[in-house]
Amino acid sequence: MIKAIAIDDERPALEILAAFCGRTDFINLQKTFTKTGQAREYLEENPVDLIFLDINMPVVSGIDFFKNIPHPSMVIFTTAYAEYAVESYDLNAVDYLLKPFSQDRFLLAANKALQMVKAARQLSGPVSPVLYFRVDYGLVPIAVNEILFIEGLDNYLKIHLVNQKPVVVRLTMKAMVEKLPEPGFARVHRSYIVSLDKVVSFRNKLIQIGEEEIPVGASYEEYFRSIFK
Repeated sequence: MIKAIAIDDERPALEILAAFCGRTDFINLQKTFTKTGQAREYLEENPVDLIFLDINMPVVSGIDFFKNIPHPSMVIFTTAYAEYAVESYDLNAVDYLLKPFSQDRFLLAANKALQMVKAARQLSGPVSPVLYFRVDYGLVPIAVNEILFIEGLDNYLKIHLVNQKPVVVRLTMKAMVEKLPEPGFARVHRSYIVSLDKVVSFRNKLIQIGEEEIPVGASYEEYFRSIFK
């Protein structure tokens, strides 16, 4: 099931999207918004897989909003103006719906999002979930079971992976902790999150994962000892 929200300053447009989503068996439209500020507040606590987003929003355009959302998500842009199509595809949008659009056209876009989700899941097989991270305005799927540890670098995070180059994303440690499934990961330092099943050893306040040694902060040590036995 794809978790989604819709943002449009026109209530009738949201009602149409809600009706179309309700006729699919793979999209769960969790909430609709007429204001980007309210949508941002919701997304800070409730990450979603997909956003239906009107480009011509007051105050903040849909494109600017999408560039700065707190959690990476797929996006299907909606607008009455065709001239925004090129810019939306530059952001690796799943699709671009030109108003007024039919249910068939909506389903074509929705199925593109579904195929992206399926392709991401195939990266890790049926067991491990996949998380999406924005890298250079594109969405990169990462299988949870491929994550070794996550390193904080100022306003960025470096995701270290099994037999792959690290991926650098613009995200806070708090937001990353909220995205990661429990209880497989633990924050052990203000700058580190580790995958518990990748820990080789723990001694002298140092965690070994592969060839890397990761420090355990004083305020995190008691918690880490309680879950790593």
